Amino acid sequence: MRYLEDMILKLGSVDRRYIFLLIGLAVLIPLLRPIDLPIRTTPTTEKVYKAIQEIPANSKVLMSFDYGPSTKPEIHPMTLGVMRQLLREDHQIYITCLWPDGLYMALDALEEINQEFELVEYEDYVLLGFRPGNEAIVKGLASDLRKVYTVDYKQTMLADIPMMDGVNNLKDFQFIFTGSAGYPGTFEWVQYGGDPTGVPLSSGTTSIQVNEVMPYVQSGQVRGILAGMPGAAEYEKLIGTPGIAIQGMAAQSFAHLVIVLFIVLGNLAYFITEKRERKY
Repeated sequence: MRYLEDMILKLGSVDRRYIFLLIGLAVLIPLLRPIDLPIRTTPTTEKVYKAIQEIPANSKVLMSFDYGPSTKPEIHPMTLGVMRQLLREDHQIYITCLWPDGLYMALDALEEINQEFELVEYEDYVLLGFRPGNEAIVKGLASDLRKVYTVDYKQTMLADIPMMDGVNNLKDFQFIFTGSAGYPGTFEWVQYGGDPTGVPLSSGTTSIQVNEVMPYVQSGQVRGILAGMPGAAEYEKLIGTPGIAIQGMAAQSFAHLVIVLFIVLGNLAYFITEKRERKY
């Protein structure tokens, strides 16, 4: 027993630099060498997957990239997953951005997806780009898209893009998905896009936003929600394409285990030290 206590005291007082090193390895190893951890999907994630599966064949779907680099680790895997599912069903994707950085996130996503699907611009997708105005942009899209966008992000006139034929407002889309990190984002799409037009809407958000968006999910105004990195990992499992979210969850899980282990060891060392001091 004395030997065990001595071991705990040594581990509980280990140099913090070694702890940081262990946490670093716990994060790095699963990212470099993917580890297949069991992932249980939640009903809110399954709702998003089923809602997209139920879209009529060869539909027009609007995706909005409403996030930037700071939330890319959480939301980017979601948008990639949704794009994969849509393209497998031969849907056409129309991309808008309520955030300036969203344009660069969309370009990055298209570059990665292109490695799998060999996309043809103006046949498989149109990147409309960013317009300033926050919720006013959503209102404009709901009433007259062509007053908001006259050209796409390359300055190509919409009238010269065959994919834009018959697309005049949100009612011409069969589904809307927003990857949202805050304002403007999910709330604005619900209030000024999905609700007024009746177009089905789903969202992927950061973990911190989930509780705020959940009432819209429960009321049916939002068809499910992808909640942070766990939601992204669940979605990757549902579409059968493991990616960075599943790897990230493994890294996060191992890092948490190391942290909890040293918290327990630190507390045990404290109680053992106190017990010994009382004896003397």
